[in-house]
Amino acid sequence: MAAPDRMDERLRALGLVEGQRMAQALFAEVAARGLIAPGRSEREVSDRIGALAREAPAWGMCGSWRAVRSGPHSALPAGQEPPEDRIITEDDIAIADLGPVLAGYESGFVRTAVIGQDPDKRRLVEDLPRLFAAAREVFHADRTLTGSHLHTEIQTLATKAGWTLGGWNAGHMVGAPNARGGAQSSDAYISPANDRPLRRTAEDGRQAHWLLEISLLDEHRGFGGSYKGLLDLA
Repeated sequence: MAAPDRMDERLRALGLVEGQRMAQALFAEVAARGLIAPGRSEREVSDRIGALAREAPAWGMCGSWRAVRSGPHSALPAGQEPPEDRIITEDDIAIADLGPVLAGYESGFVRTAVIGQDPDKRRLVEDLPRLFAAAREVFHADRTLTGSHLHTEIQTLATKAGWTLGGWNAGHMVGAPNARGGAQSSDAYISPANDRPLRRTAEDGRQAHWLLEISLLDEHRGFGGSYKGLLDLA
Protein backbone atom coordinates (compact mmCIF):
# COMPACT_ATOMS: atom_id res chain seq x y z
CA MET A 1 0.00 0.00 0.00
CA ALA A 2 1.48 3.34 -1.08
CA ALA A 3 1.88 5.86 1.72
CA PRO A 4 -0.22 9.00 1.27
CA ASP A 5 1.78 12.14 0.54
CA ARG A 6 1.91 15.12 2.86
CA MET A 7 -0.59 17.10 0.79
CA ASP A 8 -3.14 14.29 1.03
CA GLU A 9 -2.64 14.13 4.79
CA ARG A 10 -3.02 17.89 5.14
CA LEU A 11 -6.18 17.98 3.02
CA ARG A 12 -7.69 15.17 5.07
CA ALA A 13 -6.90 16.97 8.33
CA LEU A 14 -8.41 20.18 6.98
CA GLY A 15 -11.53 18.26 5.96
CA LEU A 16 -11.91 16.81 9.44
CA VAL A 17 -11.60 20.25 11.02
CA GLU A 18 -14.10 21.66 8.52
CA GLY A 19 -16.54 18.86 9.33
CA GLN A 20 -16.36 19.76 13.01
CA ARG A 21 -16.81 23.45 12.24
CA MET A 22 -19.92 22.66 10.22
CA ALA A 23 -21.33 20.56 13.06
CA GLN A 24 -20.69 23.37 15.54
CA ALA A 25 -22.52 25.78 13.28
CA LEU A 26 -25.45 23.37 12.94
CA PHE A 27 -25.68 22.86 16.70
CA ALA A 28 -25.58 26.63 17.26
CA GLU A 29 -28.50 26.98 14.84
CA VAL A 30 -30.40 24.18 16.61
CA ALA A 31 -29.98 26.08 19.87
CA ALA A 32 -30.87 29.44 18.34
CA ARG A 33 -34.12 28.05 16.95
CA GLY A 34 -35.00 26.29 20.20
CA LEU A 35 -35.51 22.95 18.48
CA ILE A 36 -34.79 20.93 21.64
CA ALA A 37 -37.84 21.92 23.65
CA PRO A 38 -40.34 20.47 26.15
CA GLY A 39 -43.36 18.80 24.62
CA ARG A 40 -41.52 17.55 21.54
CA SER A 41 -40.52 13.93 21.07
CA GLU A 42 -36.97 12.80 20.41
CA ARG A 43 -38.00 11.66 16.95
CA GLU A 44 -39.70 14.98 16.18
CA VAL A 45 -36.61 16.96 17.23
CA SER A 46 -34.37 14.62 15.22
CA ASP A 47 -36.55 15.18 12.15
CA ARG A 48 -36.47 18.95 12.67
CA ILE A 49 -32.67 18.87 12.86
CA GLY A 50 -32.60 16.85 9.66
CA ALA A 51 -34.87 19.36 7.94
CA LEU A 52 -32.63 22.20 9.15
CA ALA A 53 -29.55 20.46 7.77
CA ARG A 54 -31.22 20.12 4.37
CA GLU A 55 -31.67 23.90 4.21
CA ALA A 56 -27.91 24.32 3.74
CA PRO A 57 -26.46 22.15 0.94
CA ALA A 58 -23.01 22.41 2.54
CA TRP A 59 -24.20 20.38 5.50
CA GLY A 60 -25.29 17.59 3.17
CA MET A 61 -27.49 15.56 5.48
CA CYS A 62 -26.94 11.84 5.09
CA GLY A 63 -29.80 9.46 5.83
CA SER A 64 -32.15 9.32 8.79
CA TRP A 65 -31.10 8.75 12.39
CA ARG A 66 -32.16 9.30 15.98
CA ALA A 67 -30.10 12.43 16.70
CA VAL A 68 -31.51 13.15 20.15
CA ARG A 69 -31.69 11.13 23.37
CA SER A 70 -33.22 12.65 26.48
CA GLY A 71 -34.01 11.90 30.12
CA PRO A 72 -33.25 8.28 31.03
CA HIS A 73 -32.32 7.63 27.39
CA SER A 74 -29.36 9.97 27.92
CA ALA A 75 -27.83 7.34 30.21
CA LEU A 76 -27.80 4.68 27.48
CA PRO A 77 -24.41 3.74 26.01
CA ALA A 78 -23.45 5.54 22.81
CA GLY A 79 -24.80 3.69 19.78
CA GLN A 80 -27.63 1.98 21.67
CA GLU A 81 -30.98 2.87 20.18
CA PRO A 82 -33.58 3.99 22.74
CA PRO A 83 -36.32 1.36 23.14
CA GLU A 84 -39.06 3.87 22.36
CA ASP A 85 -39.68 7.46 21.43
CA ARG A 86 -39.85 9.87 24.38
CA ILE A 87 -41.35 13.30 24.99
CA ILE A 88 -38.85 15.88 26.26
CA THR A 89 -40.03 17.40 29.55
CA GLU A 90 -39.37 20.47 31.66
CA ASP A 91 -36.01 20.42 33.50
CA ASP A 92 -34.82 17.69 31.14
CA ILE A 93 -31.44 16.88 29.60
CA ALA A 94 -30.84 15.92 25.97
CA ILE A 95 -27.86 14.63 23.99
CA ALA A 96 -27.61 15.69 20.34
CA ASP A 97 -25.45 13.51 18.06
CA LEU A 98 -24.85 15.41 14.83
CA GLY A 99 -22.07 13.21 13.48
CA PRO A 100 -24.20 11.25 10.97
CA VAL A 101 -25.66 14.44 9.48
CA LEU A 102 -22.53 15.51 7.64
CA ALA A 103 -22.16 13.60 4.39
CA GLY A 104 -18.62 13.29 3.11
CA TYR A 105 -16.92 13.89 6.46
CA GLU A 106 -15.52 11.33 8.87
CA SER A 107 -15.82 13.50 11.94
CA GLY A 108 -18.17 13.03 14.90
CA PHE A 109 -19.85 15.67 17.02
CA VAL A 110 -21.97 15.30 20.17
CA ARG A 111 -23.20 17.96 22.56
CA THR A 112 -25.59 18.00 25.53
CA ALA A 113 -28.25 20.58 26.37
CA VAL A 114 -30.27 21.27 29.50
CA ILE A 115 -33.89 22.39 29.43
CA GLY A 116 -34.71 24.20 32.64
CA GLN A 117 -32.74 24.93 35.80
CA ASP A 118 -32.05 21.54 37.38
CA PRO A 119 -28.74 22.22 39.21
CA ASP A 120 -27.31 18.70 38.85
CA LYS A 121 -27.98 18.56 35.13
CA ARG A 122 -26.57 22.05 34.61
CA ARG A 123 -23.42 21.11 36.51
CA LEU A 124 -22.98 17.99 34.39
CA VAL A 125 -23.30 19.98 31.18
CA GLU A 126 -20.78 22.53 32.47
CA ASP A 127 -18.33 19.77 33.45
CA LEU A 128 -18.40 18.08 30.02
CA PRO A 129 -16.35 20.67 28.07
CA ARG A 130 -14.11 21.23 31.10
CA LEU A 131 -13.16 17.55 31.28
CA PHE A 132 -12.86 17.40 27.49
CA ALA A 133 -10.31 20.24 27.60
CA ALA A 134 -8.45 18.61 30.49
CA ALA A 135 -8.21 15.31 28.60
CA ARG A 136 -6.86 17.11 25.52
CA GLU A 137 -4.21 18.72 27.72
CA VAL A 138 -3.15 15.25 28.89
CA PHE A 139 -2.91 14.13 25.27
CA HIS A 140 -0.83 17.10 24.14
CA ALA A 141 1.53 16.81 27.13
CA ASP A 142 2.67 13.25 26.31
CA ARG A 143 3.83 12.28 22.82
CA THR A 144 3.82 8.57 23.76
CA LEU A 145 0.37 8.47 25.37
CA THR A 146 -1.54 5.22 24.87
CA GLY A 147 -5.28 4.74 24.61
CA SER A 148 -5.41 2.93 27.96
CA HIS A 149 -3.43 5.66 29.73
CA LEU A 150 -5.70 8.40 28.42
CA HIS A 151 -8.79 6.39 29.40
CA THR A 152 -7.41 6.04 32.94
CA GLU A 153 -6.81 9.79 33.15
CA ILE A 154 -10.36 10.51 31.95
CA GLN A 155 -11.75 8.05 34.50
CA THR A 156 -9.87 9.93 37.23
CA LEU A 157 -11.17 13.30 36.01
CA ALA A 158 -14.77 12.02 36.01
CA THR A 159 -14.48 10.54 39.50
CA LYS A 160 -12.96 13.71 40.94
CA ALA A 161 -15.85 15.70 39.45
CA GLY A 162 -18.36 13.40 41.14
CA TRP A 163 -19.58 11.52 38.05
CA THR A 164 -19.42 8.00 36.66
CA LEU A 165 -17.67 7.64 33.32
CA GLY A 166 -20.15 6.22 30.82
CA GLY A 167 -19.51 3.55 28.21
CA TRP A 168 -16.55 1.23 27.72
CA ASN A 169 -14.53 3.70 25.67
CA ALA A 170 -13.84 7.43 25.59
CA GLY A 171 -13.59 7.85 21.84
CA HIS A 172 -12.21 6.19 18.74
CA MET A 173 -9.99 6.60 15.74
CA VAL A 174 -11.51 8.64 12.94
CA GLY A 175 -13.11 6.24 10.52
CA ALA A 176 -13.47 3.40 13.06
CA PRO A 177 -17.03 2.02 13.12
CA ASN A 178 -19.07 2.56 16.26
CA ALA A 179 -19.35 -0.64 18.22
CA ARG A 180 -22.92 -1.82 17.67
CA GLY A 181 -22.31 -5.48 18.32
CA GLY A 182 -19.51 -7.65 17.13
CA ALA A 183 -15.86 -7.34 18.06
CA GLN A 184 -13.92 -4.29 16.93
CA SER A 185 -10.15 -3.86 17.08
CA SER A 186 -9.31 -2.59 20.57
CA ASP A 187 -6.50 -0.39 19.30
CA ALA A 188 -9.03 1.75 17.41
CA TYR A 189 -10.58 2.96 20.68
CA ILE A 190 -9.59 5.04 23.68
CA SER A 191 -10.20 2.20 26.09
CA PRO A 192 -8.48 0.17 28.81
CA ALA A 193 -7.59 -2.50 26.23
CA ASN A 194 -5.63 -0.17 23.92
CA ASP A 195 -1.97 -0.20 24.94
CA ARG A 196 -0.74 1.32 21.67
CA PRO A 197 0.33 4.96 21.29
CA LEU A 198 -2.40 7.22 19.96
CA ARG A 199 0.12 9.05 17.79
CA ARG A 200 0.90 6.52 15.12
CA THR A 201 0.32 5.49 11.54
CA ALA A 202 -2.94 3.63 11.01
CA GLU A 203 -3.24 0.37 9.08
CA ASP A 204 -4.17 2.24 5.90
CA GLY A 205 -0.86 4.11 6.02
CA ARG A 206 -2.41 7.41 7.04
CA GLN A 207 -1.82 9.38 10.20
CA ALA A 208 -4.18 8.25 12.95
CA HIS A 209 -6.62 10.98 14.03
CA TRP A 210 -8.90 10.61 17.04
CA LEU A 211 -12.32 11.59 18.29
CA LEU A 212 -12.56 12.11 22.04
CA GLU A 213 -15.91 11.50 23.75
CA ILE A 214 -16.52 12.38 27.39
CA SER A 215 -19.67 10.64 28.66
CA LEU A 216 -20.71 11.33 32.25
CA LEU A 217 -23.47 9.66 34.24
CA ASP A 218 -25.42 10.47 37.38
CA GLU A 219 -26.18 6.89 38.31
CA HIS A 220 -28.31 7.87 41.29
CA ARG A 221 -30.75 9.97 39.25
CA GLY A 222 -30.40 8.04 36.00
CA PHE A 223 -29.30 10.66 33.46
CA GLY A 224 -26.14 11.44 31.54
CA GLY A 225 -24.48 13.66 29.01
CA SER A 226 -21.82 13.48 26.33
CA TYR A 227 -19.36 15.78 24.58
CA LYS A 228 -17.52 14.57 21.48
CA GLY A 229 -15.07 16.20 19.10
CA LEU A 230 -11.63 15.97 17.55
CA LEU A 231 -8.86 15.12 19.99
CA ASP A 232 -5.67 15.80 18.05
CA LEU A 233 -6.84 18.48 15.58
CA ALA A 234 -7.99 21.99 16.46
